[in-house]
This record gives sequence, structure tokens and C-alpha cells, in this order.
Amino acid sequence: MSTDKKGRIGILTGGGDIPGLNQAIRGVTLRALHEGYEVVGIRRGWAGLVNLERDADVDNSAWVLPITRELVERYAYAGGTFLHSSRTRPSAVPAKDVPAHLKDKYAAEKNDLTDEVIANLDFLGIDYLVPAGGDDTLSYGVELGRRGVPVVAIPKTMDNDVPGTDYCMGFGTCVNRTIEMARQVTSSAASHERIVVLEVFGRYAGFTALLPTFAGAADRCVIPEHKFDMERLAALLVADRNGRPEGYAVCIVSEGAMPEGGEMVFMGGEKDMFGHGKLGGIGQRVSDKVKELAPRYNDGKKIDMISMNLSYLVRSGAPDAIDCIVPTAYGNLAVDLILTGQTGRMVALQGGRYGSVPIDEVVSTKKVVDVDRYYDTGRLRPKYDALAHSPLMVLGGSA
Repeated sequence: MSTDKKGRIGILTGGGDIPGLNQAIRGVTLRALHEGYEVVGIRRGWAGLVNLERDADVDNSAWVLPITRELVERYAYAGGTFLHSSRTRPSAVPAKDVPAHLKDKYAAEKNDLTDEVIANLDFLGIDYLVPAGGDDTLSYGVELGRRGVPVVAIPKTMDNDVPGTDYCMGFGTCVNRTIEMARQVTSSAASHERIVVLEVFGRYAGFTALLPTFAGAADRCVIPEHKFDMERLAALLVADRNGRPEGYAVCIVSEGAMPEGGEMVFMGGEKDMFGHGKLGGIGQRVSDKVKELAPRYNDGKKIDMISMNLSYLVRSGAPDAIDCIVPTAYGNLAVDLILTGQTGRMVALQGGRYGSVPIDEVVSTKKVVDVDRYYDTGRLRPKYDALAHSPLMVLGGSA
């Protein structure tokens, strides 16, 4: 039950970690405490609200954590999330993941534990819930909102693919790290006159490959929104290498990219509760094929390759300046909405200005690269014209 404070705010972080989550938690907490609210952290994302036991004599510290000023200041500049995370979907929990104390009640192959989640929120006395996550995590926030839970969402994902906002926490640091690592590897590539292929996260959207290429970190990029011609890519990269005095070229490959006639490459057949398989491996396939094709465009001479999957390296560690500023602003905006009674919304950046949108936008459309506007399908690289009125990070999405 709530205390004599104004109310109790619960906050959780779901999905993949990114730099900036701790800063958002800090933003919510400091403002909420100042306004007279209590703040409770739900640990391990939605899993915390699934596994909690509604018994005052049970130790629920694995799932719930009171949040204080001292706690958030301790993690003020750390990456990741001190609340931990998970990819739990309470409306589709497999039988093996149903908590022991609920197994007698839920024994189907997949189980909807939303009634338990709502009961657990009531048990904790949470008046407002602030989930920070990507489209999967927030899609369940939409479900709760439709069931009457007061939800204010914060968008985060290094993929920058949450609809309704130009910017998701974590994207800036991801782009910065990708640019840094691409530049670092060029010294080896130049020394040995090689072609570099870097695979990056991004799932079904190509922002994490396109924007670093736009900034000069690579010569070419391939993205999920356009199936590319492998022969054309090889010819372009060989020309890039041979036309550069240092004798190297760089291509960034989004993990969801597909060659003509091919499909997305997955690592194993396992899927998470949201139905997503784990993408990975297309970068190595591109590298191997470019190496095979390169002699056709290099007077019969082979070209050696450098293939790297940047994966967790670009989502780990401390946040950059943007991913300290924006999450702090998002956290304060979330409390603003609570103070004015505006729930069922997601904080957002649109056109360079902070605001909010109905949380339903998360599930009403998909945010992907606008190929016609931002991607040159012939040159396999970004377009550099018609940038007026584009978002700060340039490459806005489309439905």
C-alpha cells in the first residue's frame, strides 16, 4: 500500500541493456523524490512482476528494490542497468518459466500471467509504472495500459527503432562506438591492404549501420530494408580499396541485412518470448563472399579480409554525452506526465523537441529506414542530399 507520500512510482528496465538506462532511472528518481513520491525498482524487467510472491513473509528482494538518492548517484555514470533486465513477456510465459508458486495455476504451453502482474502491482502499492525499454518491452506496457494500469513509458534501444520518437536512449553511444572502432581497425586494414566487414546489431532496422557510414566510418553499408546485390557490393568495395592511397575499404553490415535471393541469418533456432530469433552471422558470410568475388574486379588477384562482429562492444560501457542528457530529460518528462495525470503515454523527441506521444504508437507501426529518402540502393551507402528538416541524428524512420 502507498504511504503518506503523494504516491509510489515503479520503474523497470526490459530488453537489451544500453548506456543511458541508469541515467533515466536517476532522472525519474531524483525528480520524483523532490515532488514527494516514493520510487520502487522492479528488478529484471517484467520478470520481476511475474516472479514476485504476494506474501509479506517472503523475501522478494530479488525482484523489488527501494530506490534512493544515494543508490542512483552511485550508478550515475555507469552503463547498463543496476536493476538488471530480461526479455520476459508476461502474456506469453512458457510453462518452464512459470514461477514455482504459480505452476499449479498455470500449466499451459504458454501462459498469460497479466492478472498476476496487475495483482503484484497492487500488492506493491505502485500507483504509476514507468517501463524503460524497446518496442517489445513497451508493447507489454501497452497491454497493461489497456487494462487500466497508469503507464508512462521511456523508449530505449541502440537500434533506434521504437516508433513515435526520433531518438531512443542508447543510440548515440552505439553510433559513437561504431565510428571509433571502425576508425581503429583501419590501421590494420591499411597496413595489410584489406577490406573490412563490420557486423552491427540493429535487428530489422538499419539505423546502426547507416548513420556511422553517413559519418564517414565506412565506404558502404547494407541494411535490412533493401536486399543487396553481393556482386555489386564486392565490385564497389574493391574499387573503394584500390582508389584509396592507403589501400583499404570498410563495409558495415546490419545483422538483419539480406542479399538478393537470401534471408536473414539466425544463430540457432531458439526464440525469445516475443517470438524473435537471435540474428548474427551475416557479416562473416558477406566477408567470405566478397573475398571470393574480389579477384574478378582486381585483375585476378585475391584480397584478404578483416571480419568483426562489434555486437556487445558498442552497447556496453559508460554513456556518451547525448545518452546522459536525453535519458535525464526523459526521466524528468515521465514525472511531468505523472504530475499532470497524463498516463498511457511515452516520452519522446520529435523534431528536436521533447514531448510525448500515446504509448499505443509503439504497436501501431514499425520504424525502419526510409530507403527512398536516405539510402542510395545503387551505391549501397547513405544519401547526402535533401537533409533539410531531417531529425538531429539525420536518418529518420518511416512506417
